[in-house]
Amino acid sequence: MSKRVRRTGRWTGVVLSMALLAVAPLAGAAGKAPAQAAKGVEGYQLPSAALQAVVDQSRAPTLFLSPQRDVAALLQMPSLPSIGVVAQPELKLAGRRINPRTFSDSRFSYGNRLWLLGIGDGKERQISGLPPALSVASLAWSPDQKWLAFNQVDAASGANELWLVEVATASARRLRSGLNTVLGDGYQWLPDSRGLLVMGQLTNAGDPPSRDVAPTGPAVQQTTEGAGVVSIRTYQDLLKNEADARLFDYYARAQPAEVGLDGQERPVGVAGVYLDFSLSPDGRYLLSQHVQRPYSYVVPVSSFPRRIEVLDRAGKLVHTVAVRPLVEGLPTGNDAEVTGVRDISWRADVPATLVWAEAQDGGDPNREAAIRDAVMMQAAPFETAPVTLARLGSRFSSITWGRGDLALLNESWWKTRRTKTWLIAPDQSASEPKLLFDRDAQDRYNDPGKPGVLRDDNGRALLQTSADGGSIFFYGAGASPEGDRPFVDRFELASGKATRLFHSQAPDYSVPIALLGQDASSLLFTRENPEQPTNYFVQPLDDATATPRALTTFAHPLPQLRGVSKEQIRYKRKDGVDLTATLLLPPGYDPRRDGPRPLLMWAYPGEYKSAAAASQVTDSPYRFNAISYWGPQAFLAKGYVVLASPTMPIIGEGDAEPNDTYIEQLVANAQAAVDEVVRRGVTDREHIAIGGHSYGAFMTANLLAHSRLFKAGIARSGAYNRTLTPFGFQAEERNYWQAQDTYLKMSPFNYAGDIKDPILFIHGVDDNNSGTFPMQSERMFAAVKGLGGTARLVMLPNESHAYRARESIMTMLAESERWLEQTIGPGERIR
Repeated sequence: MSKRVRRTGRWTGVVLSMALLAVAPLAGAAGKAPAQAAKGVEGYQLPSAALQAVVDQSRAPTLFLSPQRDVAALLQMPSLPSIGVVAQPELKLAGRRINPRTFSDSRFSYGNRLWLLGIGDGKERQISGLPPALSVASLAWSPDQKWLAFNQVDAASGANELWLVEVATASARRLRSGLNTVLGDGYQWLPDSRGLLVMGQLTNAGDPPSRDVAPTGPAVQQTTEGAGVVSIRTYQDLLKNEADARLFDYYARAQPAEVGLDGQERPVGVAGVYLDFSLSPDGRYLLSQHVQRPYSYVVPVSSFPRRIEVLDRAGKLVHTVAVRPLVEGLPTGNDAEVTGVRDISWRADVPATLVWAEAQDGGDPNREAAIRDAVMMQAAPFETAPVTLARLGSRFSSITWGRGDLALLNESWWKTRRTKTWLIAPDQSASEPKLLFDRDAQDRYNDPGKPGVLRDDNGRALLQTSADGGSIFFYGAGASPEGDRPFVDRFELASGKATRLFHSQAPDYSVPIALLGQDASSLLFTRENPEQPTNYFVQPLDDATATPRALTTFAHPLPQLRGVSKEQIRYKRKDGVDLTATLLLPPGYDPRRDGPRPLLMWAYPGEYKSAAAASQVTDSPYRFNAISYWGPQAFLAKGYVVLASPTMPIIGEGDAEPNDTYIEQLVANAQAAVDEVVRRGVTDREHIAIGGHSYGAFMTANLLAHSRLFKAGIARSGAYNRTLTPFGFQAEERNYWQAQDTYLKMSPFNYAGDIKDPILFIHGVDDNNSGTFPMQSERMFAAVKGLGGTARLVMLPNESHAYRARESIMTMLAESERWLEQTIGPGERIR
C-alpha cells in the first residue's frame, strides 16, 4: 500500500511506488540522457515556473441556471488537491470507488465557493451561513426555485451532509447529516418542493466487516457449455470474494427517507442497495431498482440482479415491473443489449407512467430481425398490461417528452452509425409517428442539434415550445467547413421548417445556453475569442443590432500567454481524405522571421464509416486559447509549436471494418500532418514529438513502432497489448477470436523491438478505466527495455485514469518537459 503524504510548505520527498527508470541515453536533438533520468528512484518533481503557472491558474466558475431561468448559482472549483488528499483511504468494490469515511463515491475535487447571480440585472449575491470549509459535491434547484440544495462532503471529518440555500434571503443552513452517495447524488427534490427524498447512511450497521479475517474458502466461478458466445469487457475494481461483497453491502446499503424543509424525517421502504429510487412527476409513486444477490466477480454493480418495482410514498409495494437476472456479458457487437426491461424511467409529462425498452431480437445484433426494440408504456395504477408506444428497427436511445401529442424519440444503430428521430404522439395510439431526421450520426455538418427543454412546476424537463405550441427549438454545434458555429433554431412541427434565431459569428465563438422568458425573446449565451475567455451574455432576439449585456467578466487566467496564434489548418491524406488540425504558435513567434521550432503533436484516433464524415472540419478558430495542464497547449508556455487534435480517422466504408487497416491509415494520417507542418515552415522533420492519452497513447506507441516520423513519444495511460482486451476495445466490435490478426497487428507490444525513437510512458497506479490496466504500461516498458530501446516509465501513486493530485500533475509536466528538451530540444529554438 502506498504511503500517504503529509503536506508541508514545499514538495515532499516521498518515493514513488515504482522506480522511474531510464534504460539508455536518449537519442535526438540533445544527444544525451536527462541529468535526473539515471537516478533509479525519485520523488515528486516541479516543472519550470512557466508550466507551474499553467497548473495553478484560476478556474472559471460553473453556472447552474434556475428552473425559471432568471437566477443562476455560480460554483467555483479550487486548485488541484494535494497528494495527501488523493491518497486518503479508498475502497475499490463492484466497479465503484468508495470513500469509507464519508460513505460517498471517491472524488477529490469539490466546489469551494458558491454565490447567486441575477440573470435580469447581473447582480451577484453572496450567501450567508455556508460551511466555513465549503466542499460542494453536487447541487439541485427546487422545482419552485425557492431553494437550492447542495451536498457538502468533508473527507477530513467524515461529513456527508445535505444543505439548503433559501434564495430569497441568500442564506444557507444544514438540513441533514449522514447521506449515502456511493451510488448516486443521494437526494432529489419532491415535486411540490416541500422536502427531499434522501438516501441515508444506516445508523445501526455496526463496524464494517474486516477483509483481514481468515478466508472461509476459495472464490469460485463456473460456466456451462451451451450458454452461447458473449462479450465481457475488461472491467476494473471488481469484487474478488465474499469478504469484498460484504464490504460493498456495508457501504452501498442506504435507507431511503423523506425529509421536510424543517428537518423532520420519515423512512420510506427498506434499506438496500439501490441503483434508482425516483419519484413520479405527481409525487405519488417511487420507482425502485433494488440490487439483489448473487453478486458477480466479472461485472460491476450495474449488471447485478435487480428487482424493478413501484412503491407508494410509504414504501409499500404497488407493482413489480420485472426481476432482472445477473448479466455477465452480452452478445458480440456494440449494438448488443440485455433482454427484458431496460432504460426504465418515468414519463415526464404525465402524473405517473413508466416507459422502458425491451429488445425483440434477444439483444443480439447478429440475429436477423425486422424489429430490434419495443418501447413500452404503463400508467398508474399499473393494473392493466403495458401498451406498445413504438416498435423500432434499431436500438432505442432516448425520449424527450413534451405533451400528449408531442414527444421526440431517438433510435440508433452503431454498426451503420445511423440515427433516427421520430415525432410521436404518446397519447394518440392511432397517430402514425413522423420521421423528422434519418442521418449519419457522424455527419456533423447536417446535425440538427438537440431539442431545448424547460423545467415544469414539478421539476421535470419538457420540450420547450413556442407560445402557440406549434414549434420547438434545437440547439446545435453548427459544424461547417468554416468550423463550428453554434446556433439555435425554431422548428415548426407542421411544416418541418427550421428558422435560425441565433448563429455564432466570427471573430467570436458563441454558444447558446438557454432561451429566456415565456416568449423566448432573449438568449443566454457564452462568448469567447482567442484572446478573451468565456463569459456569459444576454442577447435580445428581436433586435439583431442590440449590444449583448454582459453578465460576467472573468479575466484571462494566464495573461502572460496572450498573443498565442491559433489557426485551423486543412490538408489531405495521400488517398484524398481531407484532414484538419489546430496549429498553435507561442506568443511572439514568427516562423518567417524566427525559423522552425520543435513541435509537439497531440492526437486521438476515431473510427468512421465514411470518408465524407471523417473529412469534416472540427473545432473553431475563434475559441479562446485555453491553456490547460492536461493537453499539449501547456508547452506553448515553453516556446514549442503545438499541433492539437490533428484528425486521425480510421475509415471502414460499407462492410469493411475500420481496424483491419488501422496501421496503414494511422501512419498515413500522421504522414500528412507532418508534411503539412514542415511545408508551413513551423518545424522540421527532426524535431517533432507525438503524444496522447489513453487511446492516444496507444496511437503514439503504434506510430513509433511503424514509422520514423517522430523523434520522441509521450504515451499516458495507454493500452498496448490487445490480447488483454479480448472482447473488444474502443469501437472494435469483434472479439479476439473473430479478428485475431487485427488484434495482433494493432498491438504495439508485438512490435516493441521496432520502436527506435525514445518513448515516455506515464500511468496511474490505480487506473480504473476499462482496458488500460497499469500492467499495460509496465509490460510495454519492459518489452522496449528488453529489446534495447529507449524508454522511461513513470507510475503515479494513487492516480486513476485521469490524474488528480497537484504533485502528480506537476511531475507529469516535469517529466514531459525534460523528455521534450532532451529529445527534440528546447522550445525556443532548433539546434
